[in-house]
Amino acid sequence: MSEVASDTPASILLIDDHPLLRQGIKQLVEMEEDMVVAGEASNANDGVRLATELEPDLILMDLNMPEVSGIDALKKLRELNVSSRIVMFTVSDQEDDVVAALRAGADGYLLKDMEPEDMIAQLRQAATGKMVISDRLTTLLAEALRSNKPQQTSRPDFDSLTPREKDILRLIAEGLSNKMIGRKLDISDGTVKVHVKHLLKKLSLRSRVEVAVWAVEEGLHKG
Repeated sequence: MSEVASDTPASILLIDDHPLLRQGIKQLVEMEEDMVVAGEASNANDGVRLATELEPDLILMDLNMPEVSGIDALKKLRELNVSSRIVMFTVSDQEDDVVAALRAGADGYLLKDMEPEDMIAQLRQAATGKMVISDRLTTLLAEALRSNKPQQTSRPDFDSLTPREKDILRLIAEGLSNKMIGRKLDISDGTVKVHVKHLLKKLSLRSRVEVAVWAVEEGLHKG
């Protein structure tokens, strides 16, 4: 049973400067009924242009590309308010790259050496609005966020949150986007954004990724 609850397949845009890799992913995706490659680009500039034209459900983008990097393209797409989920797809498992991508607004970070069936499963998760990170990066990410955090006199205090903020925190920990959180709680995207801003301030955390990692570590996502 497909996890993408829609009659229309999830559309994917591939942005990568390696034609063989794009072809391989395309062939894998074409074997799935619930996903389709809507377009592909060999560089960041073409990718950004196509993303604004196609507004795909999901953008799978290389981190290291000539001329314009994947991080710069990601920032540009966020500035343009492209609503697509954006997942970085790269060979780099460097802590700095992972943290930089997630802080710039990536919805996931997948390594190119993953098994094909795992990649398809992760793309499906990403297309349905979940945050996806390659398994071996989650521990690294938790450590990085812990060590990069400014010295705090106190730990994040879950009890300082309102009931609505606690609901939203748990949904962030599940990897849901603002749009999906709004749909689940029957409130607008804008209202979700305001709540997220408030809970980040209360918890002294800098991004929803830090919230997700902290909540999972504390076991709050289960409650």
